[in-house]
Formats: sequence, C-alpha cells, structure tokens
Amino acid sequence: MKILFAADGSAYTKKALAFLITHEALLDASSELHVLNVQTNLPPRVKSVAGRDLVDNYYLSEAEKVLKPIRAFLDHHPVTYRADWVVDNAAVGILKAAKKDKSHMIVMGTHGHGVLGRIIMGSVAQRVVAESDLPVLLVQ
Repeated sequence: MKILFAADGSAYTKKALAFLITHEALLDASSELHVLNVQTNLPPRVKSVAGRDLVDNYYLSEAEKVLKPIRAFLDHHPVTYRADWVVDNAAVGILKAAKKDKSHMIVMGTHGHGVLGRIIMGSVAQRVVAESDLPVLLVQ
C-alpha cells in the first residue's frame, strides 16, 4: 500500500505517525510511505525583498525542522519511506502529491478545532477530506 503522510510538525503529526507505525494493517514491510511537508508560499513582496536564495533557504530550514525528527523516528522502524517537502497551499500540495504518487491513502493529524474553528480558520484536513478521491485517515 502507498500511503501519503502529511506532516506539519505539530503534536498531532507525532500522534498520527505513532498510530500509523503501531498498526501493521495500515503500514507493513511491503508498504511505501511518503512523508510530505508543505511549506506555505511566502507573499511575493517578501520574495522580492529577501531574494530567491534567502527564501529557498528559509523553506528548506523550516521543512527540515519537521522532517528531520520524523526521519530519525522512521529509521528505527522496518518501513520503506521517503520524506520531502513542497511549497504550496497545504491542502492543495497534499492532494497533488497523493495524485502524483498514486497513493492509496492519505494519513494526517488533525487539530480538531470543531465547527466554529473550521468556519473561522478553515481546515486543511476538512479540505483534503472533501476533495480527495482517496481514503483519508485523520488522527486527533
């Protein structure tokens, strides 16, 4: 099974990863795990003032803050994985990657803000669930 694991570095990401690793029905030795961190696009003004190299280094640095501990954790488990990052809207980046990888499932942590929180802030998880053709497992 090919699983796209969306990682934002929050406590919810850690909880979802722990859940995934402990459930062999989801992730066994024959599974392929793609860990993805989506960095939000900086405003164009920031890019023009700071310069491309500084912005690229910022994205890399922020993504590595999320991915480095996940790699360290996964290296201690018998799972085939790859970890990378993209710059995009979070939900859009997740959905694009799942489609490109021909994933069978998307797994992600959810902050569980509730109805009022989703109305005010929107929800990456809500959008992924609404727009994905794949099963989406949310861990709260």
